[in-house]
Amino acid sequence: MKVTKEEFEELVTDAISSLPKKFKEKMENIVVVIESLPSQELLMEMKIKSPYGLLGLYRGVPYTRRGIWYRNVMPDKIIIFKKPIEVRCKNKEEIKESVRRVVIHEIGHYFGLGEADLRKIEREKYMNS
Repeated sequence: MKVTKEEFEELVTDAISSLPKKFKEKMENIVVVIESLPSQELLMEMKIKSPYGLLGLYRGVPYTRRGIWYRNVMPDKIIIFKKPIEVRCKNKEEIKESVRRVVIHEIGHYFGLGEADLRKIEREKYMNS
């Protein structure tokens, strides 16, 4: 299933907007971008073989690790990869839910949660829904 670039951007914006206010208020010096696919260099760096194996990525200094030295730095970056998400989805509703999960997952990294923590939270949410 594919959506237009504009529709995808709107889904990402909606996912961020749906965050609780207490989280949105703490998000600073961060940019969210959309890319079609991860670069070959990124895939090699992350030891991922398929360009469709990476849905999103957080790059930066997690909020919980920022100290007084954290000033005048380039913004952290969350990248959402459009094509890998589209390939996994059968309809627009699945794309919407996948975008939401990926955005929240990467924002979790921004707030200092590791991969294991996020997977546990995601499993618990899935089991309770």
